[in-house]
Amino acid sequence: MSLRKPRTEWKLAELAEEAGVSPRTVRYYVQRGLLSAPNFRGPDTVYGEEHFIRLKAIRVLQARFLPLDAIQAELQRLSLDELRKLAESDPTPAPPLAPPVPPPVTGSHSVAPPAPGRRPTEMNHYQRWELMPGLELHVSDTADAKVRALAERVRALIEEFQDKEKP
Repeated sequence: MSLRKPRTEWKLAELAEEAGVSPRTVRYYVQRGLLSAPNFRGPDTVYGEEHFIRLKAIRVLQARFLPLDAIQAELQRLSLDELRKLAESDPTPAPPLAPPVPPPVTGSHSVAPPAPGRRPTEMNHYQRWELMPGLELHVSDTADAKVRALAERVRALIEEFQDKEKP
């Protein structure tokens, strides 16, 4: 039985190792604002428990494929207790929401209507539109009319752009 007190302070290298990141990553997260800067004490600078919890929470959110901007928003939104729960949660990502979509039929840019009888709990499928080489738009089969109209407008704007670029 161990009566060891939980750790609450780390040097940079110790914190990085315990959180599973590099010291450079810790410094980058401080620079980006994902972590607060530690109180600077030269070689005696220490990071606290909140730094460790935030690093663990960042790792969980990254495992769920969130980009750093979304992670930063989550970190700002959650309380320290909520961050602690997140940091202790399973970092295993959920399975992908949709299987890979086959390429569209050549010349077809229409969005198929939702399959009859589709329930919202079923896996969502997407129609892939290649707007131009290197640019795709994915529209959910369950998208409402407003979203579909917006997608059509984006497609029309791309076509207008391409027409203007022709010699």
